[in-house]
Amino acid sequence: MLEGLLIATLVGTVFAVVVRLALPRILAWRGVWFTWHTRFGPALVFDSEDEDGTTVRLLNVNGTYQSVCYVDDDLLWIPVCAYHRTWAKEVRRTFGAARDAKPQSRRALVMGGGGYSFPKWLVAYRPDFVCEAVEIDPKIEAIARNQFFVDRLVADFKTERSGQLVLTRADAISRLLDDEEGFDLIVNDAFAGNRPLGRLSGTEGAQAIRDHLREGGLYIGNVRTPLEGRRSKALREVEAAFKQEFAHVRIIPERPEEPHKAGNNALIAW
Repeated sequence: MLEGLLIATLVGTVFAVVVRLALPRILAWRGVWFTWHTRFGPALVFDSEDEDGTTVRLLNVNGTYQSVCYVDDDLLWIPVCAYHRTWAKEVRRTFGAARDAKPQSRRALVMGGGGYSFPKWLVAYRPDFVCEAVEIDPKIEAIARNQFFVDRLVADFKTERSGQLVLTRADAISRLLDDEEGFDLIVNDAFAGNRPLGRLSGTEGAQAIRDHLREGGLYIGNVRTPLEGRRSKALREVEAAFKQEFAHVRIIPERPEEPHKAGNNALIAW
């Protein structure tokens, strides 16, 4: 009996090791890049097509899609996701055209890197901002640099010389709380699982945002919940907390036609 258990354990261990070593090669053969080692679990990077047949690249971490980007040269810096495009519209609405401001006269903090979709748009289309993007996981940052064109962005826009893009590896909320200068734009796109906005979802979070936002500034938070039903409670709680601290708060839904399905809803406060 004991000998049988030992043999079974040994076989199981050998099988697990073989799978762990072979899986990346098998997936690579199918055009999928894979790693076991990120802070939040295994990661997959692969190319697909959107509804128009345009090639897109996706990042999946531990079963959850975290980022997507175009791969064609003339589309690299344009956001794929509708909610990122909504954010870009809100930036233009609040701060006007980029040509109306002096280059790099404003500060932006983007909390959460992933594929750095929104920081890439800011660098490419908003030269009036210095963008600091904060990502806690060095593995995710490396993926973004190598496979989501962040190193290409740095080279094309010479950001190491201009200082227009700052890549910070840290806990995003700690970075926010440590800042003493304030920001004109704060974007919370940090992955927080089932807790929309993470530690910034309640009254204390709203106060922290208000205290670090300059006069005339804009806050954008990604609140992934349904619009209706039991699971929408978190969205209403976040909205109520921010209304206590800000004169203006709006929710822009990603999927208004499907209110019972979770979407990346934009919380806008100013």
